[in-house]
Amino acid sequence: MSRFATLLMFAAACGGANPGDGQGTPPPAAEGLRLQVVAEGFDQPLYLTAPAGDPRLFVVEQTGRVRIVRDGQIAATPFIDLSSRISCCGERGLLSLAFHPAYASTGFFYVDYTDRNGDTRVERYHVSANRDVADPASAQLVLSVPQPYSNHNGGLLLFGPDGNLYIGLGDGGGGGDPQGNGQNPASLLAKILRINVDGAQPYTIPAGNPFVGQAGKRPEIWLMGVRNPWRFSFDRAAGLLYLADVGQNAWEEVDVLPATQGGLNLGWNTMEATHCYNASGCSSAGLTQPVLEYGHGDGCSVTGGYVYRGSAVPGLRGLYFYSDYCNGWVRSFRWDGTRAADQRAWDVGSIGSVTSYGEDSRGELYITSSNGRLYRFAAP
Repeated sequence: MSRFATLLMFAAACGGANPGDGQGTPPPAAEGLRLQVVAEGFDQPLYLTAPAGDPRLFVVEQTGRVRIVRDGQIAATPFIDLSSRISCCGERGLLSLAFHPAYASTGFFYVDYTDRNGDTRVERYHVSANRDVADPASAQLVLSVPQPYSNHNGGLLLFGPDGNLYIGLGDGGGGGDPQGNGQNPASLLAKILRINVDGAQPYTIPAGNPFVGQAGKRPEIWLMGVRNPWRFSFDRAAGLLYLADVGQNAWEEVDVLPATQGGLNLGWNTMEATHCYNASGCSSAGLTQPVLEYGHGDGCSVTGGYVYRGSAVPGLRGLYFYSDYCNGWVRSFRWDGTRAADQRAWDVGSIGSVTSYGEDSRGELYITSSNGRLYRFAAP
């Protein structure tokens, strides 16, 4: 059973209660966007990316392969097949891929997956002489993090505008953060990490990380207090980090943060979105609040996307797109510096359950779906 089928079962078990106090009301419907099928027949696709300046698309399959799409055709030979190294599925598997910013010269790329024991591994690989096939023997371990439960693994790798590698890790699972990782700076779980992979191997700590030199606090941490940051992204044009954090029983959230400001605490498990979690009261002092939330009457698992900066659909520029896995809708808002303005729900028809968004080398946006299809944003 896939991770996303598990999410659907979980949402049903939660009863779909708590639609919210207006936050669960869908935004107004909008037209002006079409989702074009680029390729289909993928095995549980859940991420797309591309190296800088490269016209190829690289689609991550949860079951362990990375597939290349060129001119709408899926290459018969996978770019890399790690199925023998991973545990899958549920919320485990091959979860993301990130190309080094200088991939054209270094040939390095990084993957995040859960190994045969269910623990998180971040590894570096090198492409072979054939640019369409990686060298599986080139694996180098960058980071290994034990996972106490099978869920909430996070899994996204992303190079930021500063050239550092950002790693999303969930709270370790188990429901409600039973180990208290969200508010524990001694744990890497429930954090966004920032590391430098261009210095001494396997990595060094960037000087600007907020907990460098502080006893009892992991220097890799960039942000803390996240529950399961399945997908986040940088808007380089505005210098912002957009983070969609999957909620517990009641609330999903989207955060918009300055890309250069580390040390922020997003509140889990003191709070779930803007609400006290499992307590009659709590203090939000020192916690960063989301800019948008919705209740589980409107979905069950937020899938974060990107701010559109492409050229295929000019009217969408500056809009941040996101979805909910369970309900399959596509929505957007425009961050005006103080609030999530211009909220819209896009009429794109039935596209299955949105597992992830992706961006190609030209800044065009894509959606991967549980129906095995890859969609591209296009003009109507």
